[in-house]
Amino acid sequence: MDNGMKSLQDIVYSLLPDKNPAFVFQDLNVVETLQEFWEKKRKQGAVFKNGSLVVYESVPSPLAPYVCYVTLPGGSCFGSFQYCSTKAEARRDAARVALVNSVFNEQPSRIITMEFIRNSIEEAAASVSGSTNDAEDPTTSIGAYHYMLEANKGKTMLEFQELMTVFQLLHWNGSLKILRERKCSRQDVISYYSKQSLDDCMRSQMALDWILKEKKMSGILAQELQSSLKGLEKARETGHELRFYKEKKEILTLALSQIGSGFVGGQMCEQNMCDPNWLGLCTNLET
Repeated sequence: MDNGMKSLQDIVYSLLPDKNPAFVFQDLNVVETLQEFWEKKRKQGAVFKNGSLVVYESVPSPLAPYVCYVTLPGGSCFGSFQYCSTKAEARRDAARVALVNSVFNEQPSRIITMEFIRNSIEEAAASVSGSTNDAEDPTTSIGAYHYMLEANKGKTMLEFQELMTVFQLLHWNGSLKILRERKCSRQDVISYYSKQSLDDCMRSQMALDWILKEKKMSGILAQELQSSLKGLEKARETGHELRFYKEKKEILTLALSQIGSGFVGGQMCEQNMCDPNWLGLCTNLET
C-alpha cells in the first residue's frame, strides 16, 4: 500500500510540476488537482462530449454523514465513501477517490492493447468455462466481448467502462432481449450503440419502458428503485465506479416523476421499447 501511494504521489507530482516534491497526498487540494488533471487532458487533445468540467452532486441530507458524487468529463462517476461530517468534507472525499482512479487509469496496464485483449479473453473464457476459440465467433458472448475490446483498442478502461455502462443498462432495461428476439446480430447492436450517447434522450426512453412495466405490474418501479439505491450505496461504500448504479436511479426516478405528474397517458407512453424506430436497429423487420 505504501509503495502504491508513493507511486501515485510521483504521478500526481509529474502532472503538477509547480508542487513541492515533498508534499503529502492527503494535503493536496484534491478538488483543484482533479480539475487540473482533466484540463490538462483536454489541452493534450482529449475530446469530451460535455466539456472538461468536473461535476459534483451533494446528496440532500439534514444531518451527517454527508454524501457527494463526482462525475468526470469522460462520464465515469465516483462518490465519497468515508464518514463525512460536512458537505465540504464529502466533496473532498469524492474528489480524492476520483483523482486516484483518474491517475491510475493513465497507467500502461489500463490501456486496451492486444496483450490486454488476449488476457481479458482468457479470463472471460475461464470464468464461464468456455473456450478462447469462441472469441472468433461474434454470436457468442465471448465473441461479442472480443469484438467490443477490438473496437476500442487504444482507449483506457475508464473510457471503455462508459460503453459497458450503456450495455449494462440495455441488458437491465430489457432492450437487448428485444433485439435478440428481432434477430439482430450482436455486431450490429454493438456498432450502433457504441455511437450512441448516454444522454437525456436515452434515459427518457428507458424511463418509458419502466412506466409500461409499472402499468403491467403495479409496484415494480418502487421495488426496483429500492434495489437500485441499495446497490448504489454498497458500490459507493466500497469505492467502486458508480455510473451504472447512478443511471439506474436517475431513470427510475424519472419514470416515477412522470407517473406522479399524470403524464402516463401522453405521447411519451404511446411508444414502447418494441418500436424499431426507438431501438434504431432492425427497421426492416415487421412489428
